[in-house]
Formats: sequence, C-alpha cells, structure tokens
Amino acid sequence: MRKTLILISLIFLLTSASYADGVQFTATAKTTVRVGEKFQLQFKINAEGSGFKGPRISDFQVLTGPNTSTSSSVQIINSKVTREVSYVFTYILKARQAGSFTIPAATINYKGKQYKSNSLKIKVIKGGTSATGKTTGKDDKDNVFVRAYINNTTPVQGEQIILTYKLFTSVPISNIDDSKISSFPGFWLKNLLGNRKGYTQTREQIEGTEYVVAELKKFALFPQRSGEITIQPAELNCVAQIQSSSQRRSSNSVFDSFFNDPFFNSRYQNIEKQLFSNSLKINVRPLPGKDKPANFSGAVGSYSFKSEIDKTEVKANEAITLKFTLKGQGNLQLIDPPVINFPTDFEVFDPEIKNNIKTSVNGVSGTRTFEYLIIPRNPGDYTIKPVEFSFFNIKTRKYVTQKTPTYNIKVNRGEGNSANITYSGASQEDIQYIGRDIRHIKLPPYNLRPIGFFFFRSLNYYALIFIPVLVFVILLIVWRKNIKRRGNIVMEKNRKATKVSKKRLKTASVFMKEDKGDEFYEEVSKALWGYISDKFNISRSELSMDNVKDKLLGKSVDEQIINQFIETLNNTEFARFAPGDKSQKIEDIYNQALEIISKIERELN
Repeated sequence: MRKTLILISLIFLLTSASYADGVQFTATAKTTVRVGEKFQLQFKINAEGSGFKGPRISDFQVLTGPNTSTSSSVQIINSKVTREVSYVFTYILKARQAGSFTIPAATINYKGKQYKSNSLKIKVIKGGTSATGKTTGKDDKDNVFVRAYINNTTPVQGEQIILTYKLFTSVPISNIDDSKISSFPGFWLKNLLGNRKGYTQTREQIEGTEYVVAELKKFALFPQRSGEITIQPAELNCVAQIQSSSQRRSSNSVFDSFFNDPFFNSRYQNIEKQLFSNSLKINVRPLPGKDKPANFSGAVGSYSFKSEIDKTEVKANEAITLKFTLKGQGNLQLIDPPVINFPTDFEVFDPEIKNNIKTSVNGVSGTRTFEYLIIPRNPGDYTIKPVEFSFFNIKTRKYVTQKTPTYNIKVNRGEGNSANITYSGASQEDIQYIGRDIRHIKLPPYNLRPIGFFFFRSLNYYALIFIPVLVFVILLIVWRKNIKRRGNIVMEKNRKATKVSKKRLKTASVFMKEDKGDEFYEEVSKALWGYISDKFNISRSELSMDNVKDKLLGKSVDEQIINQFIETLNNTEFARFAPGDKSQKIEDIYNQALEIISKIERELN
C-alpha cells in the first residue's frame, strides 16, 4: 500500500513529464460506405488540445457528435516519467445519397497554436457492402441486447396475449431508437404503455453480470386466425460506450478503479449498435366447435352483459333510451353491436357506441356501451324480447351465453299534433297525417301592428344592418390584441428562460443531495431542453439530438458552445443508463449543466 501511494504521488508531482515532440491532429473515417449506412468520423490529437471546432458537415446526416473521449498512459523507466495523452472527437454520420463527398478539416488549439486536421474524401455507393468493416473493441453482443417475451405461446383464436420487449445493458447507452418494431401480421394489437417517454428500469443478474433492464414496449395481441404465426425480430438502434480492446489495461493495474469511469477515461468509445430481438413462434389453436352457440360472433375473454331502459310507458312519438353494456377483459373493441329484433312500430336509430377501454401491464379491459334511441309511432302494447350475447370464456374454456330481461312497453296515444300521426304498413317511413281538413279558431293573444307600418327603413332594419359591422370591428380588435398578447408571451418566455432553468437545476440539486439519481437526471434534462426552447422560441417537439445543432446555428450561437451543450445532454443520457453507482457522476453533470447555461447567457448578453 505504501509503495502504491508513493507511485501515485510521483505521477501527479512530475507534471513536467515529457510529451512526444510532434503534435499530430488527424481525421479518420471509412473511405467507402453505402447509402443509408451509419459510420464514425473521428478527429484525434496526441496532446491536451482545447477549443475544438468541428467541420461543417452538409453532405451527411449527423446522428450524434462530437462526443469527446480521452486516453492517457504513463511509463516510468529508470526514474524517467513519460506520459502520453490523446483526445478523440467522434461523430456518427449517416450517408444520404450516392456520390463522392469531402469532409472539411477541423481545427484545435494547443499552447496558443492552432492545428488543422486533414480533410477526408468519402465515396457513397448504392447498396452492397462497404469496403471496410465495423469498429472493433469490446463490442460483443453480451454488453447490450434485446429480448422478446410472450406470456402464452398456445392461445386460442381471439385470446389476449401479452408481448414485452426488454433492453439489457451492462454499459452506458443513449439515443435509443425503438421505432422499428414489427407490425405483427395476423394479430390485432393494443399498445399497453401508450406514448410513454421514459423507460422503467430494473436490475437483473445474468450469469454473474449485472444488467440495467429497460422495458421498451408492451403490447396486447389478439390472434385473428389459427395456425402457427411467427413474430419477426424487432430492430433497435442505440449508441453504447464500449471499452476499446486495444487500450484495455491489465486487470491488476492500480489505476483501473480510478480511470474506469467513462467520464474520465478515453478507453471507452461511442459505438452505434444495431440490435435485433429473438423471433417468437405462436401456435394459435382454433376455437372449439363443440357447443358453439349459433349467435357466437368471436368474442373471447371474460365478460358480463347487461341492459337498462329509461322508461317502459310513454306516449306515441316520445323517445325511449335502451342501453346495453358489455364489461370485462378481452377483445372488447372487436365486438359488434348486439342483434335486436325491435317491433315494427318502433323507429330505431343507429346505436351510439361508447368505449371506455383501459390498458395496463395486465392487458386490455373496460366497457363497451351500445345506446339505442327508440321512438314508438303508434299506441299499443309492445315487447322487446331478450337479447343474447355469447362469448368463449378463457378461464373455464367453455362457451357462455348471457341474456338481458324482457321489456314490456306500453305506448299511449299522444297529445296535440302527435295524436294525429298514424303508422301504416311495414315501412317505418310510411307515415300519414290526418285531421288537416278542419282548422281551429285562433284564440288571443293576437300579434297585431298598425296599418302602414313597414319593416323597411325601420329602427330594427338599420340595427340589423349595422350590428354585423359592429361585431366585425369588435372581433378585429380582439384578434389584434390576441396577436399582441402572444408576442408578449414569447418575450416573457425568453426573459424568464434562465430563471426557469435555474429553478429546475435547484430542484435537481435537492434530488442530488437526497441521492435520487433518476429524478435528478430527469430535472437536468428538462432544464437544458426547456432553456433552449424558451430562449430561442423553438418548439420542444422540434428539438432532438439530431437537429439541435442546426436549430441553434440558425440562431447564431457559437458552434463550440453548441457542441458542449450536446455533449452535456449525451453525458446525462449515458449516466442515466450506466449500471452501478451513479453518485460519482451526479455532481459532474450538475456542474456541466450550470456552466453551459451560463455560457450561452453571457454570449447573448
């Protein structure tokens, strides 16, 4: 232990250790890629450079970057200390179209002198395979992978099954793109997680390795046909921090515990990963034909069926409301309205269908209501016969038929004009009106007016002319005030952007003191995105890792500050998904967020 302390003291005291005489600043990337391929562009300097200014990249889509990493090595030979350091700035690009393109040089400063990298020529071809392979290193599939789980591989047709996609990672990741999930042909589906933005995280040990597990997607699937159905692998893209095998230290090195953090060690590279889940085979069994009711229409699950009527005695031409409610768990939204035989003297409108569908981790449940409006057109006594609803019960594996009660309707003769309406024939539209040959004597009060009175040029006449003009002028004034008020809102949001962001960071500091990592990173992310959105009047829906640089460059923000802002967001994402203890990263993230907001504010003022 004493020797180790002496060795560490020597390293930090001998700060005048010699560097390589020549400073090299070089750019590297694949020379040939295909359209749609994603690849790395790296700028590397073998010194502690500062003020990195990347090239303006217009021919390729910038997915992420520049992401900064550093590496250092120390050698002690005959009491002579030699230290080597390198800084790497990494972009992940995507080829848009075929052709030959040039990526300009980048610049960086070292000891007051500016160094310029080489430019790169990249050929983009249509299809095929690129000329060079992928970046090597500790990039095996065991670091991060996706798995698909199903709770039942042998359902009956129409039965609800739950499909879940989970992401396992033992390294920090960011820029998760899970949009390429299979369309599940042969199934009707319901998303159980909705438009959730975050991911629920847990930890799991697999063969001695601890993984952070994120639940990506969860669906309720309802097979629409019997037989074997294959769910194809889902595709997912992300950026992972992978340890480079070429720079891996010995496991016995006394520096591993200190330099093993991605924030301080450049032995980690940002690698784009394309992941595929396992496929699943579902053997869907047909519904049993034995004891199948004649009115069965495909409802599978666990249900209750009931009805209610608002009144059973009315006058002719008065409305009656008859409602059927289906409640339970299963393929509710696929169930059709019940078949009802109404008396021919009833006029029946199409039912109003109301759905109250709830989704949870256990599947789809809720109610489906069919509401009928009925108008009896002729007096008499009528009967609405029981309505049957049949479904296949998943729990008992048997068909169940439920009935509603019988409703006896008494219709009395109506009053006034309704008493003169009679119904004839089998068509509900065949209505005859009688009693029009006798006119009743009109009784007072009478609506009289003086002889010679005309509406033209009267006070009411002019009022009806000028009132629309007055209303138009009022609407115009209100509209202009709204425009002015909206402009003031933009100015107010711009003025308070710094105050709001620092308030969020203050909340994040409380979470930091309470050691609440997930809540801390969420508040820091909201502070950064909210500041940029309010300060530059950019909708939050338009901001993403891919386009934030272009948006801010359009607002004349210094490119170096933009790169630092993107780097801070990347560090937040990496730290959030990093396995193990996150407490060592929290303070660094907090300081980075304060620094970048202060820098942007100073530049704008």
